[in-house]
Amino acid sequence: MSEKQRILVVGGNPEVVQRLFGSFEDSCEVIREPDPAAALELLGKERFDGVYLGSEHLTEALEIGRVLRNEQILQGLPSGVVLLDQEGVILWSNGRLEQWTGQDKTVGRKFYAVLGNPEILGPDFCPFHTAWATGAATCTTLRVLENRYFQIHVAPVERQASAHQIVTLRDVTVEVQQQQKLAAIHQAGRQLADLTAEELLEMSVDERIELLKSNILHFTKDLLKYEVVEIRLLDPKTGRLEPLLAEGMEPDAAERVLYAKPQDNGVTGFVAATGKSYLCEDTSEDPLYLPGAKGAKSSLTVPLLLHDEVIGTFNVESDKPRAFNENDLQFLEIFARGVAAALNTLELLVAEKASTAAASVEAIHSAVALPVDEILNDAVNVMERYIGHEPEVVERLQRILRNARDIKQTIQKVGQTMAPATALPSPPQPEREALLGAQILLVDEDAAVRSAAHALLERYGCIVEAAPNGAQALSMVRAMREQGGYSAIITDIRLPDMSGYEFLLRLQDVVDVEPLPLILMTGFGYDPSHTIVKARQAGVTNVLYKPFRLDQLLSTVEKVVAAPRAVAQPSA
Repeated sequence: MSEKQRILVVGGNPEVVQRLFGSFEDSCEVIREPDPAAALELLGKERFDGVYLGSEHLTEALEIGRVLRNEQILQGLPSGVVLLDQEGVILWSNGRLEQWTGQDKTVGRKFYAVLGNPEILGPDFCPFHTAWATGAATCTTLRVLENRYFQIHVAPVERQASAHQIVTLRDVTVEVQQQQKLAAIHQAGRQLADLTAEELLEMSVDERIELLKSNILHFTKDLLKYEVVEIRLLDPKTGRLEPLLAEGMEPDAAERVLYAKPQDNGVTGFVAATGKSYLCEDTSEDPLYLPGAKGAKSSLTVPLLLHDEVIGTFNVESDKPRAFNENDLQFLEIFARGVAAALNTLELLVAEKASTAAASVEAIHSAVALPVDEILNDAVNVMERYIGHEPEVVERLQRILRNARDIKQTIQKVGQTMAPATALPSPPQPEREALLGAQILLVDEDAAVRSAAHALLERYGCIVEAAPNGAQALSMVRAMREQGGYSAIITDIRLPDMSGYEFLLRLQDVVDVEPLPLILMTGFGYDPSHTIVKARQAGVTNVLYKPFRLDQLLSTVEKVVAAPRAVAQPSA
């Protein structure tokens, strides 16, 4: 006996339905369902040979019919499309979910169960509840097994008798993993030269360089998955690219003399000369490529950039042709910026610690410099209160100021008798006569920055004093007027008690010379008070962007110190 055909009857006049199907009861199984939405749910769960629809549900049926007629189109979409009931059970799927999960059937199962009870990453941590409660669409990201990521969009579909939700899914695994890798590369770049002052003091120059090289190799291999690495540093005087690190390179290639020139110096010389990254997809066909790693079929070379200046090159190679793509280029450029910053930071931090003798002098200086600054700050504060009232007290305080400054200069003279070496393999800094004896005031809340200013500038003969805030700095400037004033004032644009621009305006009331000997320091973050723009409008154009190179600091200070000054005339 053959199996009865199954007919789904949706609504309709009972008498009409009876007349139409009553005579077929022996050969047909008639299932009646008054609600079109519930009927659609049945269609998703069970097999039917035919559907009869009452005219009163024509409008809703047309909507459902359009979905059914366009099912083939939905199945061809790259995104998953799923219809859920109020319990989160799948009523219909376009098949993409089955492909992604490797399951033959998803209809009739809970949505989250099909995905293996994924972790909800947000931004909406209850998307289905939110869609029901608000009647509006919402979205979130799910992490499923094997680190796959899906972005889902949930939209409610309400009808008279029941309600459903349409869920679209998009596989965003590649996008999320790229973002994770970018974040990891940024973090790795920050960690390359992450050393405390105590750690630096305990390490020799060679040990610091080896640690940095070790960190670069570690992150390059474990994070970027590159086994062949070559880093060269540019000597700005000779234009020669000096080898710093070579892993997996042939000895002859690692020792090859290269210059920052676009011709006859391989890809590395071209990148150093132009400041542009270079992707060599096939070494056998690229006229610029010079043999590096044994059997290399492709290479990727990016410049080491610090404030848009080339300080070296970073090269990786592979034994497979076309092994690198635009994503690899982006990743390596980001990591190279971290390497450049680490090399710069290392140079700044150890400029006064490159030999045992210099380190000893700095240890003494570091222990004295900031406390002496505090003595100067306190003495100036007290002196301002007694000026015009207690001449003897003022005279004694002035003596304290002179003695405190003599202590610092005595230590500095001892340090100048010893010749510290630089931390990185570069020629020694030339003498800067304009800085000898220059009186410098550094204004910054960070004690580490104030200490670094002493260490770096006093190496070149400057006399450095420091203040932690704007008010204290202004007191120091007023007290220094009788001695001719400061040669240069360096201030951070974000002081604890005022903005850099407010400090500039108040400084103009104290210092009556033009141009104002002011240098502004800032990072690359948001400047809410627009200090830099306002300062330029006021004629102050000297700006240092942290982290700055030692030569940039010295050149900027030298420029301000050497600038001719005129006494400002009072306005009529």
